[in-house]
Amino acid sequence: MKYGAILEACREKAGLTQEKMAELLHRTQSCISRLESNKKTLDLQTAVKWGEVTNAREAIVALLYGMDGVSIITNILPFIGG
Repeated sequence: MKYGAILEACREKAGLTQEKMAELLHRTQSCISRLESNKKTLDLQTAVKWGEVTNAREAIVALLYGMDGVSIITNILPFIGG
């Protein structure tokens, strides 16, 4: 699992559509889709902003520090965001 599934899970837990996420991050919906499908490289600035917007900072920090995606989704995400 790469970062895309984690980004998508954070966004969905926050109750945001790709369109709303794009608006909040000043990106296009296509950009959000490409990030969530691992077709666009995730930069640090976008990762930090994603964590802020979705209230899932802990999940993004775990991702940036190399924690595997399954562990993030099962052990961290249920307790934060949304």
